[in-house]
Parts: sequence; structure tokens; C-alpha cells
Amino acid sequence: MPELPEVEVVRRGLRPLSGTRIDGVEVLDERAITRHAAGAADFERRLTGALLGEPARRGKFLWVPLSRAGGAPTPSPEAMLIHLGMSGQLRLDDAPRSHRHERVRLILGERVLVFTDQRTFGSLAVDPLRPDGVDAVPSQVAHIARDPLDPGFDDRAFLRRLRAKRTEVKRALLDQTLVSGIGNIYADEALWGARVHPRQPADRLSAPAATRLLGEVRLVMERALAEGGTSFDRLYVNVNGESGYFSRSLRAYAQDGRPCGRCGTPLVREAFTNRASHFCPRCQRVR
Repeated sequence: MPELPEVEVVRRGLRPLSGTRIDGVEVLDERAITRHAAGAADFERRLTGALLGEPARRGKFLWVPLSRAGGAPTPSPEAMLIHLGMSGQLRLDDAPRSHRHERVRLILGERVLVFTDQRTFGSLAVDPLRPDGVDAVPSQVAHIARDPLDPGFDDRAFLRRLRAKRTEVKRALLDQTLVSGIGNIYADEALWGARVHPRQPADRLSAPAATRLLGEVRLVMERALAEGGTSFDRLYVNVNGESGYFSRSLRAYAQDGRPCGRCGTPLVREAFTNRASHFCPRCQRVR
């Protein structure tokens, strides 16, 4: 599933569309708008004629504020909400062309923005915006915590809540109500960097270890952003159809059997819910 760096890469790819008018909308598969309860006709009506604003993101959620041409009033501020799910993609084309697994098509003058989704877990919606401090977020995102790259992220509050959690530290990192945007890949990478075992009880983390872990979360996300995100297959690409190459820089995730980059001990893979954790049994011990 695309995590914060991949969603941020897509957000940046959409920025040049700010101020663009949506001339037409086609919902080709209603499974792609499951988050829009009013259905396809309402979704198409509310987007057609709208102007796209500056795209925003919180964790794995992406949205584009909407306005009307000529400053025409809208009943309430709203946005096009986007969740990529496991395989959702937004593809921007200079001319109409067909894509496999095409679900929704937005006509933007001579350009076309297409939402494709092989596994159909992603979804689009038109959602009202709600105040959240100095920001406005879609109502469906209001319960999601800020992410570590958000300027409004409160380090002290996060560290306090993390160290109060009576659960494994990796499970806490994946809790989107505590901190958003961290998925399985970047949790493993950050834990390796901080020398913290995935099953370390969060409430037994020392203050220095928790602070070091937060620093590693930021560092690995910034590195992934610089390399365009992580692509293991063609399920994640940016709006131009290009893959990220952070998979070449992974130090823990999917590296089981390979020597640890610090001590040379073979990395191991351990079942974790319906996924897996990857770590060094020597460098990352339960304290």
C-alpha cells in the first residue's frame, strides 16, 4: 500500500493542476467511489465545472480543494478526496488514452486525469472540509493524526502518547490515530535505524530511544521522498507513470537473509498480523 512518501509524490505531481477547471467527469466503475455515499451521478455533478485548488495530504489521504469558476459561491467548502488503497494510481495524460483498470476519468481541457485501480480498494469522493486548527481537512480525514512531516506535528505530544501505549512499538507506529502515514515498509526501516525491536513494548521505551525513533521515521521518509517513493512493481507510479526507486535503498524491509548493514548478522522475517516484520536479531533486541 502506498505510504506517506508515495502519496506525497503524487500530491506534488498534482500541484501544476491548481486553477484548472474540470470540464467533465466519467465514473466507469462505481467501486471507485465507495467513499462517496451519494453515488456516481452526484459525484459527477459536483465535480463538473469545479476548479482544482492546491492539493493537500494527511498521512495516506490526499485531497484537492474545490471552488467554482468566477468565484461563484459553494454551499460549503469541499474537496475531492483521494485514497489510493493498495493499487490506486492517478495518471495525467496530455491527450486521451486508455489505461488498464481505469475507474474514473476527469476531463481537464486538453488533459485527462485518470484514476486506475487494479485491486479496487482505493476510492474517490467529494467531501466537506472541516476546520482543524489552522487547516481544513475533509470530514473523512478528521480522525487521522498529523504525520511527522506536517509542520503542525507536535513532537512532545506524540512521544508522550507513544510511551504510554501498552502495545508493541510497531503496532503503535501503524496506529493512524497516533501518527499517520507510516506503513509496514517505513516502520521496519525506522525501527532498524533506531535499533528498536518491532515487538518492544512501547511503554518500556526510554525517552532517548523514542526520540531517536521519531528522528529515524522522519529521516527514512525524507530519503524515500528524494528517491520518488518505493516501487516493487507497477502498482505504485507517480502521475507521469514513473516508478520510485527507494526499494534499492531499503536496509531492513524485505531484506531477510541478507547481512545487517551494521553488524553483518543475517536479517530475519517474522510474521506480524497479516504482514511481516524485518529486523536484525542482534542490533534490535527487546529491552
